[in-house]
Amino acid sequence: MAMHRHSLAVSLLALLALAACGTEPGPGAGSGHESRTGSGRSGGSGTVRSDAPITGIRWEIESVTVSGKRSAAPAGAHLEMDANGRASGNYGCNRFTAEARLDGDTLTVEPGTTTEMGCAPDTQRFEALLSQAFSGKLTVVAKGDRLTLTTAKGGTIALTARPPAPLTGTRWRITTLVSGSVASSLPAGTANKAHLTFGKDGTVRGALGCNSFRGTADVSGTTIAFGRLVTTRKMCPDPEMRLERALLDVLDGKRTAYGITHRTLSLTAPDGKGLAASAPEKEEEGAEG
Repeated sequence: MAMHRHSLAVSLLALLALAACGTEPGPGAGSGHESRTGSGRSGGSGTVRSDAPITGIRWEIESVTVSGKRSAAPAGAHLEMDANGRASGNYGCNRFTAEARLDGDTLTVEPGTTTEMGCAPDTQRFEALLSQAFSGKLTVVAKGDRLTLTTAKGGTIALTARPPAPLTGTRWRITTLVSGSVASSLPAGTANKAHLTFGKDGTVRGALGCNSFRGTADVSGTTIAFGRLVTTRKMCPDPEMRLERALLDVLDGKRTAYGITHRTLSLTAPDGKGLAASAPEKEEEGAEG
């Protein structure tokens, strides 16, 4: 099964090299030990092209169809490719990496790696379908931002390209605190309580875990200069107040470096303190701060 997971990854990869239509600025999933997998034959003369305009794009795995029956992919199932021609992604439970060779519209998969986590029953069933659908050679068809991989027996995998989340207008949910090279989770009981949204007019608003805030945010190149934040004045339980103090250390009156990798935003102040935040999988129009 792991072999076929990896073959999916690379197949998509190869596919992308044929059909991707743009580059966006631009990463993880569960833990588990890694094992070498796959027995794909290296046929054909083409290789996955690392210079193709596909890096930084997230390819969502939508479904697999076997014997005419379509099964939806688990949430989070996706494929990405780096500038070195390496495919990586997540099937909704396990991660994978792989490489591939492409000959015309036929993809042949090289051995790759996958984690071996125990997954929910529905996800395990989906991965079993992938192991059946992704054996042997795959035929690639690309139309716009949609990809289809077809097996010799007529099974198919459907994929769709999804661009990175934009900085402005996205409700960024704060998920991680950073101090130098150390990343830590939020204080217990504060998950989903802190978020921020940047406006196109140079403003920022959101919640710090306890109090709401608003202020200015001047975006220039890869940095954001935050003005002094105006906050409400509620008193909250200790974990929420600790989170609030940590976020103010990063945001209040600071100039931070920022970066977006697909749907993850990172902010880092000059002293090394920072945060990571994630965008919702489905954008919330007109999200409130």
